[in-house]
Amino acid sequence: MKHLLQLALCSALLALTALSSSAADSAILRNGFSIRHQRREIMGSITRLYIDGDQSSFVDIPTAEIDHFESIPEAPTPHTEPERAAAATPHAFDLTQAVKDASGTYRLDPDLVTSVIRAESGFNVRAVSPKGAQGLMQLMPQTASQLGVRNAFDPQANVEAGTRYLRELLERYNFDLVKALAAYNAGPQRIDQYNGVPPYYETRAYVARIVRDFNKKKLAATKPPTPKPPAPKPSPLPLPLGR
Repeated sequence: MKHLLQLALCSALLALTALSSSAADSAILRNGFSIRHQRREIMGSITRLYIDGDQSSFVDIPTAEIDHFESIPEAPTPHTEPERAAAATPHAFDLTQAVKDASGTYRLDPDLVTSVIRAESGFNVRAVSPKGAQGLMQLMPQTASQLGVRNAFDPQANVEAGTRYLRELLERYNFDLVKALAAYNAGPQRIDQYNGVPPYYETRAYVARIVRDFNKKKLAATKPPTPKPPAPKPSPLPLPLGR
């Protein structure tokens, strides 16, 4: 069907729309998070959301995880600290590469780190929780300070520190992934208090969501590729009729 002319024209129109989308839009993800962006670009199964107008920061999101887009009216309000920090990013930010680098440094599966980022912030570099956690991996100010992060809204530093913290928790709990994830969400003191995952619905749902997402990635990676159907054999040429 992808070879039909109408669908090809449709895809071209969608690409043009993505390239020309106006500033101050919000991508609403299926998990309920939203990502404010200045521009977006569809690249196959990925939608790239440019956080700043000068394209200094971007986040790649699987298009299937985006529910819809909403326009945000411009308001003449002062920039918040996260916005200033994002605008000050001196180079383009590639989340996929940042996760790959941090995972390599701390010997973690990049799919696991990506699943944590999805659960923590929905890939929103400016996310702030009601409790004050900040950035992609939702670092609390005290944790960020202990990890040497001066600006938790710097996406590169946030991913590096969050991955390092996750590694430390895994080592602390003898690589028990469930306990480490629960500690990342509720704090190590709660794991020690309850000698395991605390009886908090939020924490248990958080752990289950990450484990389910991580396992889904691993399962998809082990599936054999769909075999291509054999090419049809050419029909024999008709024999010439006698006169």
